Order: sequence, then structure tokens, then C-alpha cells
Amino acid sequence: QVQLEESGGGAVQAGDSLRLSCATSGFTFNDYIMGWFRQAPGKEREFVAAIKWYGGTSFYADSVKGRFIIDRVNSKNLVWLQMNSLKPEDTAVYYCAASKWGANLKSSTDYEYWGQGTQVTVSA
Repeated sequence: QVQLEESGGGAVQAGDSLRLSCATSGFTFNDYIMGWFRQAPGKEREFVAAIKWYGGTSFYADSVKGRFIIDRVNSKNLVWLQMNSLKPEDTAVYYCAASKWGANLKSSTDYEYWGQGTQVTVSA
């Protein structure tokens, strides 16, 4: 059974940092690109960051580049998202996702497995 479980969300002030973690099981983690998406109320789910299989080539949305860092620990089937200099516009539910092929890794349709999400709220 495939499972992706996010943790680390919460309510913070602008300028603070949070680290989200995603623990996975039930699939061959090393074979999958891992991504983070977010969805704010009334908005579509949007790409945040992704990291490829080995070597850790990473990709970021322009809105988070330079503030967020994605990384993975293949030996622990874990991916995390370090979020620094948080802004109110970062407020959203953050989802962890896994993509086998990553043909278009910035598209949510490219991801086969999803977690339930974790809420991040940033106040001004």
C-alpha cells in the first residue's frame, strides 16, 4: 500500500522558517521523482519544488526560488522541504507527491501518488 505522509506544517509569522517532511512507503522511492505542491483557498494546486532520483537535481517555482530548498534521503524514503523567509502568500496546504517519469514535473498530472497535505499558515 502506497503511503505519503506529510508533517511539519503550522502557523508562523512572516520571515519565519518551517521544514516539511514527507515519509513514504509502498513504492520504490529511489525510482521516483519527488515533488511538493501547494493549494491555497480558492486557487488551483501549484508546483513548488521537485527533486530527481539520484544526484538530487532540483527544480523550483519562481515564487519560492532562493527561499525554499528541497532534498531527499533515499535511504530513509524521505523528502523534505525547507521553507525560509516565509511570506503570507505562502499560506496553503502543502502536498508531497511522487512521479515515476517526470516528463513534466511541474504539472500535478505527472504525479501518481499524493499525500493528504499539511497546512502552512503565514501571518503578516
